[in-house]
Amino acid sequence: MDIKSTKIELIKTILAIENDEFIKKVADFINKEKVDFWNQLSASEKNEIKKGIDQLDKGKKVSYDSFLNKIS
Repeated sequence: MDIKSTKIELIKTILAIENDEFIKKVADFINKEKVDFWNQLSASEKNEIKKGIDQLDKGKKVSYDSFLNKIS
């Protein structure tokens, strides 16, 4: 069975379940499995983002056109 068929069968099974507690456990499990991109970043990437946010908070910003001129 391919993954698409497996998903459809899983949905059918979940829809047929009447046990509220079990459905809550499944929902909790699925929510815990969602990936937060922040956790996938390296420490240096996180530091660079924090540095950029800090600069913006201090009013240090560059216009988009200026940025394009700078990198081209």
